[in-house]
Formats: sequence, structure tokens, C-alpha cells
Amino acid sequence: MARLLAAVASLPGRGPHLEAFFGCMYYAAMRPAEVINFRVEQCHLPESGWGLLNLSGGVVIAGKDWTDDGSVHEVHSLKRRAATATRPVPIPPQFVRVLAAHIERFGVAQDGRLFRNGKGNYVDAAAYGVTWARAREYGLTYLERASGLAKRPYDLRHAGISFWLYSGVDPAECARRAGQSIEVLFRFYAKFLDGVREQANRLIEQSMEEWDRIHRGGTPADGPSLDRK
Repeated sequence: MARLLAAVASLPGRGPHLEAFFGCMYYAAMRPAEVINFRVEQCHLPESGWGLLNLSGGVVIAGKDWTDDGSVHEVHSLKRRAATATRPVPIPPQFVRVLAAHIERFGVAQDGRLFRNGKGNYVDAAAYGVTWARAREYGLTYLERASGLAKRPYDLRHAGISFWLYSGVDPAECARRAGQSIEVLFRFYAKFLDGVREQANRLIEQSMEEWDRIHRGGTPADGPSLDRK
């Protein structure tokens, strides 16, 4: 993912503008619709440490016949959430720096949106899809491209959630940050959850072995003996 995001940034034209756009999908597991409508007031970007994105909804293409004002785009609340609901998502320091640099370099639209096309309108899915396809050509090997790795921009979201699980983040917290149910998480990320279970089992087994040593009168490997009174 780091190689692909670097490839996006190196592309001429709209590439540098879309590095942070795709980064939102990976580092914050945002859906494309959420990124398209992402605004500066939703960002807390400290000079050091972790930042926070407070997500509140996204934009979808509905067609003029399906919106109240005849617009092609329509703003929706968070998926399966109340209209006023928000979803706070912490982001690591390296992505805080990317977003801060994006705002400093490109500014924001009149309504506060971080990402926009050349005319200041919403970023079109077809346009960012072309940029992503070009980034795969530059950033991946032939075998990686042939395997279908990160074939769609949406795969960045899957990769981000998978990395959280692989890192040992509690599945309930992963689901909360991703804005989905535990049931959906278990259905789509079963293989990663199996690895989390194995890691949890090892930790429990280590604790039980440590307890057995203490119970038999020994001492923990890296600490003092416990008072058994």
C-alpha cells in the first residue's frame, strides 16, 4: 500500500492531489463516498502524535431525477446510521502529516472539501479510477498486477481493516472504526480473525504457564515472585 500511494503521488497531473484521497481509504478505512465529501472541519491534525477524523456522511451519484434539487450528487448520512451520527476514526502520525501537507499545498474548496476536480466540483469515480489504474502500473510488479492485488480503490479500505486486525486491534474496535457491524467484519475478514484468535490463544497459554510456575513456587521469568498469602 505504501508503494501504491507513493506511485499516486509521483504521477503527473492529478496524482499529487489524490495521494491523501486514497490515503483516507487506507489509513482511516473510509468509503469512497465518505472521502469525496470529506471536509477540513472533520480533521483534528496535531503537530505531533495521532490525529482524529470525525466522519459524518458521504456523497453518492443519484441522478438528477432522484434528488430534490436536480443535482447529480446527493449527500447521505453514514451508512446504516442516524442522520446526525458521526464516526470518530484515529489516524497515525504519518497520515496526519500527509493530510496537513495536502491542505497546505492545495487548500480546500469553498465548502471546506479537501478533494475536488479541476473545476472545484466533486471528484468523479471514473477519474480517480483512472489514476489508480496508472498507479498500479507504476507501483506494482507484473505478478502483483496479474494477481489482482489492490485492483479497485475500494480495496484500500479492505487492506486498512485487514492491517488493523493483523496488528492485533480488537475486532469490535475495528468494526467501530470501519463503520460496520461485527457480523460483517467476521464474514469478510474471517482469515485475519483466525490469526487474531491464534495470537490470543498463545497469549492466554503463556499467561497460564506463568501462573503454573508461580503456583508451584517459582517466579515469573521477568519479575518478582507474587505474594501468595
